[in-house]
Amino acid sequence: MFRRILVWDVPTRVFHWMQVLSFGVAYLTAFSERLRNYHVALGYILLGLLVFRLLWGFIGTRYARFSSFVFNPKEIVAYLLTMAKGKPGHYLGHNPAGSVSVWLLLALGMIICVTGVMALQDDASDLVVDLHGLATNVMLGVIALHLIGVLISSILHRENLVRAMFTGLKSSGTDDGIQRSHTWLGVLMVIAVVVFWFVYVKRPLG
Repeated sequence: MFRRILVWDVPTRVFHWMQVLSFGVAYLTAFSERLRNYHVALGYILLGLLVFRLLWGFIGTRYARFSSFVFNPKEIVAYLLTMAKGKPGHYLGHNPAGSVSVWLLLALGMIICVTGVMALQDDASDLVVDLHGLATNVMLGVIALHLIGVLISSILHRENLVRAMFTGLKSSGTDDGIQRSHTWLGVLMVIAVVVFWFVYVKRPLG
């Protein structure tokens, strides 16, 4: 008998949606000199979120830990083949295909943030600026593939994966959910981001 169990803790969900928001708005403000301060602030927020996620990947709850979604190439290919046949295996956490997008998004996010910080320096090279733009464009492509994968997986598994990332709940025939949601940490993350935003944006320039 299937029932709803808690899979995604609050900090993981907060990270996910704040990553979406910070990268999305940072991209939209990247082409305006007037909004440059907002773009930079969002870049720092994204960097802070990624640093947190790297730490949480080692000390977080079961399905947030990196060890829960490390798959070898053979497992990834096998999963993609089962998807093509319309009968993919069910994973409570990230499936093999989804894990690839997660790793890519984390890696590309770090490259974008680091090159973005380097590009702020007066002596920044054209190579750094070009790498920042290239990583951003690749990130957009990975996001598009990720969204397609989420849609296909949701249809094949008959489960709304987007809703699961909001509620933290997924259907399962086992009792393998996490016991603690760490809501307090998610609240602290939101407060930290909001405080940083107002302090950075309102700071005197020059």
